[in-house]
Amino acid sequence: MTKRFNGKRLLVTGGAGFLGSHLCEKLLAEGAEVLCLDNYFTGRRGNIAHLIPNPLFEAMRHDITLPLFIEVDGIFNFACPASPIHYQHDPVATTKVSVHGAINMLGLAKRLKCPILQASTSEVYGDPNVHPQPESYWGHVNPIGPRACYDEGKRCAETLFFDYHRQHALSIKVMRIFNTYGPRMHPNDGRVVSNFIVQALRGEPITIYGDGQQTRSFCYVDDLVEGALRLMDTPKEVTGPINIGNPVEFTIKELALAVLRLTNSKSELITRPLPQDDPRQRQPDISYARSALGWEPTVQLEDGLKKTIAYFDDLLRQNGEI
Repeated sequence: MTKRFNGKRLLVTGGAGFLGSHLCEKLLAEGAEVLCLDNYFTGRRGNIAHLIPNPLFEAMRHDITLPLFIEVDGIFNFACPASPIHYQHDPVATTKVSVHGAINMLGLAKRLKCPILQASTSEVYGDPNVHPQPESYWGHVNPIGPRACYDEGKRCAETLFFDYHRQHALSIKVMRIFNTYGPRMHPNDGRVVSNFIVQALRGEPITIYGDGQQTRSFCYVDDLVEGALRLMDTPKEVTGPINIGNPVEFTIKELALAVLRLTNSKSELITRPLPQDDPRQRQPDISYARSALGWEPTVQLEDGLKKTIAYFDDLLRQNGEI
């Protein structure tokens, strides 16, 4: 089997994070030399510890809001806090990493004349009035709300990417990531999958915000990473933006009940008020990903949840929490 990135030296910003660490792992398997960059604000060394012995892997502590001078053949820009708890902790820093970080990484790509892929987000659609969301939808976003540091930061990053593409003929790829889950999620990131699993394993009440009828579409991390690799491997004229996510929609209550069943937990369900600007619906239209990349998710929710539950069960036992 031909390795898609054999001999390439590739930069992964945010490489010690949940998604970034899986991406680094897969790129190494695809024959690449990987430079993992992270400031460890939300990334964790433990996520990449197993990669350190690999002679083709290098980890560097760096904040992409600061200039970087290196030589690589391609850039995957994944650096940014991605859960509401983390990105609202320091909203100014969140905006800076999206905007200043994008400027620095685009400048690096321009100097090196190398392709660069931006990990954007379904949050650019906000609380959508169009369902499911195609890439042509411009979104419904509150520019001054508590989530705006992330939503608008990522929207501005997309603007910068396309302006660099038009003005400097830079080879860009923009992927809009929908809800993704799997091993190495941070146990305290406040995301719904990790929240439910950790609460169920600890025997704590499972917290549902709102009535539980709001919907999400959950993509397993292996599928997401494969989408990123296929996008980076496309011809220069394929820029995106392109939705990468699972089009199968579930209510939050359905997810909670599935976690209870798969963990054999006796936790009760409790409700809390819905946070401000929390989207009621989130489902990708992946027609473009199917046609341009030949990509669609293959991991069913129950199979992915089992792997994620096993990861958290082991982590919590190691920490003496269960």
